[in-house]
Amino acid sequence: MKRLTPEEKNGLYKAISNRRDIRTFRPDPIPPEKIAMILAAAHHAPSVGFMQPWNFILVEDEPTKQALADCADKERRALAIHYEGTGREASFLALKVQGIMEAPLTICVTCDPTRGGDHVLGRNSIPETDIMSVSCAIQNMWLAAYAEDLAMGWVSFYKKADVRRILNIPPHIDPVALLSIGYTDHYPDRPLLEIHQWAKREDLQQLIYRGRWGNSASDKQKGLPDEEAAPRK
Repeated sequence: MKRLTPEEKNGLYKAISNRRDIRTFRPDPIPPEKIAMILAAAHHAPSVGFMQPWNFILVEDEPTKQALADCADKERRALAIHYEGTGREASFLALKVQGIMEAPLTICVTCDPTRGGDHVLGRNSIPETDIMSVSCAIQNMWLAAYAEDLAMGWVSFYKKADVRRILNIPPHIDPVALLSIGYTDHYPDRPLLEIHQWAKREDLQQLIYRGRWGNSASDKQKGLPDEEAAPRK
């Protein structure tokens, strides 16, 4: 195992902490070598059974970007109905949910559930691990984009059938994400949804249990059973 230097370690945690989901981009072209680095980072992600279920469709032409942007906006307007009467409809519609037309590049990341054949080591028990593997690749792309001074935004407002039709994706392939990438002049120090008071980061200590569900990490100090002392069933 090659250990990180203190500077490398700090850089890693800085990227994890400072990575943001961005919606506003400059049209400046991205150097091909930076795109290559981001795709290589994705391809080095862990995958269950080493099935590597991902593919990457690079979208740069204006007509295709417009079609994707239109289907995202259609879904945004359709979802607004869920906030009617809640007092949040106006806030929802005011949120910028995608920057496909602004970004010079949008990458559709897909999942092929047939990759590796019928019996993939580790996937037989939990079929969703193919999607989980693709999510690891997406996280690698986000961190690599940050390292390359680029911004990335995950567009999740669309019907998969629309994206399959626009990008000619086979029916069995799952279009997991549309990732818009580019330079930005607006890189916030907090998540955008937190800035817009839509949600806030949960207290990590309230999300940690010890040994069993419901036993908080502080229960040990309170005299409650930990994993070793809890009765066996």
